Amino acid sequence: MSTASRTDGRDGREDRGGRESAPASRSWPVLLVVVCAQMLIWLDTSVLNVAVTTLADPERGLGATPAELEWVASAYTLVVAGALFAGGALADRFGPRNTLIAGLALFGAASGAGAFAPDPAWLIVARAFMGAGSALLMPATLTVIVQSTPEEKRTRAIAIWSSSSGLGVAVGPVVGGALLSHFWWGSVFLVNVPIVALCLAGVLAVVPGLGGSRRRVLDLPGLAWSVLGLGGLVYGIIELGNGRTWYGPHVLLPLLLGGALLAVFVAGQRRSPTPSLDLRLFRQPGFSAGSVVLLIAFMALAGHLFYAAFYLQGPRGLSPADAGTVMIAAAIGIVLGSQASPAASRLLSARWTVASGVLATAATYFAYLWLDGDTPLWIIAALLWIQGFGMGLVGTPVTAVMMRGVPPQLAGAGSAVNSVTRQVGGTLGVAMVGSILSGVYRDRMADAELPGTAQSLTPQAEEQARTSAEAARSLADSLDLPALASAADRAFLDAMYTATFWTAVLAVVGFAVCVVGLRAREARPRNTPAREARDEQVETA
Repeated sequence: MSTASRTDGRDGREDRGGRESAPASRSWPVLLVVVCAQMLIWLDTSVLNVAVTTLADPERGLGATPAELEWVASAYTLVVAGALFAGGALADRFGPRNTLIAGLALFGAASGAGAFAPDPAWLIVARAFMGAGSALLMPATLTVIVQSTPEEKRTRAIAIWSSSSGLGVAVGPVVGGALLSHFWWGSVFLVNVPIVALCLAGVLAVVPGLGGSRRRVLDLPGLAWSVLGLGGLVYGIIELGNGRTWYGPHVLLPLLLGGALLAVFVAGQRRSPTPSLDLRLFRQPGFSAGSVVLLIAFMALAGHLFYAAFYLQGPRGLSPADAGTVMIAAAIGIVLGSQASPAASRLLSARWTVASGVLATAATYFAYLWLDGDTPLWIIAALLWIQGFGMGLVGTPVTAVMMRGVPPQLAGAGSAVNSVTRQVGGTLGVAMVGSILSGVYRDRMADAELPGTAQSLTPQAEEQARTSAEAARSLADSLDLPALASAADRAFLDAMYTATFWTAVLAVVGFAVCVVGLRAREARPRNTPAREARDEQVETA
């Protein structure tokens, strides 16, 4: 009997690559465990958003400066984006279960260390190690689902996996607000530890072995080039989003260096007999187009949520907790859209389901051009819900199309590409929107006659007011100049209109990629490197 059809005599099955897969009766417990592990990443990211103000407080927090706060968030993004390809290769080599355990352990240990950080520098280092843990976690969770779920249930399983991001984003601000109301700032990191412990127990109890290709030699130089290249690229993007000029050494040099190292990485992968990233994956139109769609969709989403948070807490005057409550509408939409996407794909095809989701998000971005400081909150919540539902329609079908033709021995690499596009897309989106907001706000405030200038604003105070709307409002409160806060709100709204216009244009480009690129994938479902690799395995067996 060939390897392709052999069973191991137990309750489980083996796939064409000889790996043990979970029996159908155990596929849902496995899914629950890996979804909880995936949700942990998004939970931690959204929790941090509500803790930034507390961390800046010298009495209640660490007295972190704005630059230090930027790197508390950016250190995580930098490491997780840079190390994702390495995480996917390790999952392929040692098995996704082992990589998942290692990622959870590292994430939990770093969270505990960060909770008791004595200064911002310690916390930044802890966040970097949390990013390394997430880089192991993210590809492993999707790989476990792809390899352990029966094919007839895989799309539904991926839908649930995709919706975990919405749950994490929704729960994060609520949990963070509750913890900060009753405990010290470190509780928002310490809460990860018991969740990690439960996830580890679940992985050990129900996730099958899914052993990796141990005969495969790790391409260590290639992994190093990918980590350094992606790290340099993301560093430059982060610095651009922090207001640096694109041609300055802090942006241009790491971008050029990162791009050069990635070119070396790609060239090495083409020649390597055991590549960390099999470039044949990108010969599939569905995989390539799906990667571009995910990149654009997450650029637009992350950028939009960035200025939406400032809008709610700025011109609308909501507290972080209240703003988080309003933004739960987007998370609910993501969950419901993800669950509706399998049925929509059967009815409309994956191509038109994704296209309709991207078009729905573009419409909500354009709608922000008509918002002001008095727009009813229910309208904002409705827009966020539609936007979330549209993103839910995008994530699951695109992921299913991308992973459909990936052979089992390259599932980690394919999952890593999926995760990299999400992370890098989100980083690019925030950098793009942050640069637009900062530039337009400064221009509007430079042309404005600042209230109180003749009476009480020093040149230093004027510069502070023109730095950001948050700084202007803080100055207005301290000097009792409500007109200054109103001027800052008007300037911010102008900046938001510019940012949301270009965000919507970006989403329209994503719609065009869906219509053109995903059609090519559906037209030739059989001629894929994945099928060739599986056929070669069967013939060898």
